[in-house]
Amino acid sequence: MNKVWFITGCSTGFGRYLATEALAKGYKVVVAARNTNDVQDIVANYQETSLVVKLDVTVAEQISDAVALTIAKFGQIDVLVNNAGIGYFGAIEESEDAEVRRMFEINVFGLAHMTQAVLPYMRKQKSGHILNIASIGGLRAFPGVGFYNATKFAVDGLSESLSKEVAPLGIKVTIVAPSGFRTDWAGRSANDSKIVIEDYAVTAGKNKGDIRGYSGNQPGDPVRAAKAMIQVVESENPPLRLLLGVAALNGARLKLDELKKDFDTWADVSEGADFPKD
Repeated sequence: MNKVWFITGCSTGFGRYLATEALAKGYKVVVAARNTNDVQDIVANYQETSLVVKLDVTVAEQISDAVALTIAKFGQIDVLVNNAGIGYFGAIEESEDAEVRRMFEINVFGLAHMTQAVLPYMRKQKSGHILNIASIGGLRAFPGVGFYNATKFAVDGLSESLSKEVAPLGIKVTIVAPSGFRTDWAGRSANDSKIVIEDYAVTAGKNKGDIRGYSGNQPGDPVRAAKAMIQVVESENPPLRLLLGVAALNGARLKLDELKKDFDTWADVSEGADFPKD
């Protein structure tokens, strides 16, 4: 149990549960949060195997400082979990530019910059595992969260490309795609657009209401999700994509069916776009 985990966004949600479970299993864990007071209870009984760092993933200096502190104390980073992220509710036309850009800064660029900061150490070690927390919304889009979907689709694409770049270096990548879990994502971790257009009430508005309405009653158990992520890290052959929750699995399978239907129906048109063969 000498692996060192670095987990972002540990104040709430998956980050909190995962840090708790990893420490209990005997791993060394860097518990990162914007407000370090929020995570002191997680590390109270693990002073020797934990490190609390202040980290806003949109602040480059805090990323470099947190990584430096980790290397100074533990000498390595074996598992990076890019968990920090926020949500945002609003139809595409309703969405406010400042809120959308803030979400991209956290969900995409913060994740990317955190990854870039850790990769030199993993390359030197010739080993490592990066878990990027995406969403079933990074495989299948829904009304009312289009820009959130866009951030998670970006995480999915970035992660898949990264996995091909680092595989020869001994570094593994897993995209974690959960459905609805009893975390704070649909609560205070997601803002609403202040703009409301009535024409979207039956699409974006309804889905937003449904998500807000079942906050706290989602079927997903975050403790079980944390254990599943640890199982993946401990596996010799971890998946590129880990779906978490029945709804995630069903939704992904439905997306595969939808893709196949379009691909097969329009195959002749697709093939006809190339220059004719000699």
